[in-house]
Amino acid sequence: MLEKNSLPFGILISLLLAGVGFGVLFGIYALLETQGLVHSAGFRPMFRERTCAIFAIALCAFLLNFYQKRHLHHTVRGVVIVITLLLVAWLIAFGKYVF
Repeated sequence: MLEKNSLPFGILISLLLAGVGFGVLFGIYALLETQGLVHSAGFRPMFRERTCAIFAIALCAFLLNFYQKRHLHHTVRGVVIVITLLLVAWLIAFGKYVF
């Protein structure tokens, strides 16, 4: 099922992975904060959102590697498109908090 070679499939699967990854990471961070294990005091603004978003984007690199090894080039193109767009969106949204 995951070995389909098409551009729309690559776009869809990478968007889903990034979205689910962000949700899971953000949820884990919130759970740790409610347990008192982490605190957001002392960090720059939007630290939690920036960190969860960049890790979610990085999860797509695993997809990229998975499909490159199987020579599914159209799917790889879809994943690369999504990674590029998400990185540009991340820079636009959080660039002012980083620099």
